[in-house]
Amino acid sequence: MPKPSASKLSGFSGKLTTWQLTAGSAAFGLVIAAGAVAAAGPWDSSGQRTAERDRAASQEAWGGADHAGRTPGSAPDAAPSAPSVLAGLGAPAGVAPAPTDSALAEVLDPLLKDPALGPERSAVVLDAVSGKQLYGKGGGEGLTPASTIKIATAVAALSSVGPDHRIATKTLIEPDSSDVVLVGGGDPTLTARKDGRYTDTAASLRTLAEDTAHALKSRDIDEVKLSYDTSLYSGPAQHPIGPNENITPVSALMADEGRLDDSSSGPAPRAADPAAEATKKFAAFLSDEGIKTNPSSKSAPTPSKASGRAESLAKVESPPLSALVERMLTHSDNDIAEALARQAAVAAKEPVSFDGAGKAVRDALDKQKLPLSGAKFADGSGLDRADRVSAELLAALLDHAADPGRPELRSVVTGLPVAGFTGTLVDRYPKDSPGTGLVRAKTGTLTGVNSLAGTVVDADGRLLLFAFMTTGTTDPQSAQKALDHMASTVANCGCR
Repeated sequence: MPKPSASKLSGFSGKLTTWQLTAGSAAFGLVIAAGAVAAAGPWDSSGQRTAERDRAASQEAWGGADHAGRTPGSAPDAAPSAPSVLAGLGAPAGVAPAPTDSALAEVLDPLLKDPALGPERSAVVLDAVSGKQLYGKGGGEGLTPASTIKIATAVAALSSVGPDHRIATKTLIEPDSSDVVLVGGGDPTLTARKDGRYTDTAASLRTLAEDTAHALKSRDIDEVKLSYDTSLYSGPAQHPIGPNENITPVSALMADEGRLDDSSSGPAPRAADPAAEATKKFAAFLSDEGIKTNPSSKSAPTPSKASGRAESLAKVESPPLSALVERMLTHSDNDIAEALARQAAVAAKEPVSFDGAGKAVRDALDKQKLPLSGAKFADGSGLDRADRVSAELLAALLDHAADPGRPELRSVVTGLPVAGFTGTLVDRYPKDSPGTGLVRAKTGTLTGVNSLAGTVVDADGRLLLFAFMTTGTTDPQSAQKALDHMASTVANCGCR
């Protein structure tokens, strides 16, 4: 029996109109606002986006799939459900016809042979209504996914701890002492900034200092010995790619992703020890509140581990996991991805490390009976070339997330960048492209690796899910154009 439709649009074909752009972007309940959020670009030999290095990713206009940080003093609202949005557009669910296998093959087979796609390529297209595979070439082969692995990370985290879960950062005081411990819970979006994007919704290190100072003063304490606890995480903090502007050493405690500039996405100089840097800022905030730290030794705070007898002083919490997933997918945020993978490890009681997180992600997906043949999860972000994922798995993950019976996964699809409008697809689709506004997809780019996986509304209004993967590409821009052309072709195709 066909499953209920996640979203359907009917009655349009040919040249795109404003209505079609809005309707396509609303396919999972999100009407987008035009505005540049980030820019995608090829990765150079060190694994860093050269286009983003020019700060295209840090322009950060409002709008789009990542809707955090817009309402002062409140957590982000959940995206509205697809059926209610589409009912407003007057499109009854399930009326659009599905493409036929042969017609899709006729248009996609020649495109998949494009030399720009390198020696290894695979493609899968699914129907979002029935889950039926409409097109498949090499779909079961495990290839390097690059950042499209973030889709798997998101599904694993959401299914393990839930979309409403918030990550706490707290302060504790040891009994009968003035020893205060700043305890990291794994929130990479904790912010030390006064203003800027996300400061209205992110957990604030300043607020934590204010609340901690108030609690200390109620105990008649105005001098403390401050230390910090990152013991939630284990194993190496440094990603296998080494020091890199695309990711901070992975720590349970960091502020603003360890960025040393004022950016909130894209490459940036990073702190070598993000926990120590965050604690230094926290100490300064405590000082502003009249609390002296480490006055006798005059030394910087050092690592420690809070005892089981330590008492709570204050805590702040991240936005809900659903909002973190959206931010991660829209901007291809590596720091959030690694943090989410470790939340899955915490829930699974695995070591909270690269290895433990990889096992937790795999186990979480296995419980949902997803096709894991050939899959390997070496990290949560896709920066590790040892990762392996099949196009069949990526398409199946999207199918799960699009299923109305799994609302806890909905932020996976609402967080996908919108072609020509948001995130890492903002500059990859010209205004006159058939895919602009109708394709929303996660990009994946490493040197020699290009992938694209997401959703598309075809010319008949049918919602389809796709995953296109390539390995061995030599011209990243040509490879990206070829993948985008494939997605646009599906958008422009009734294919019956």
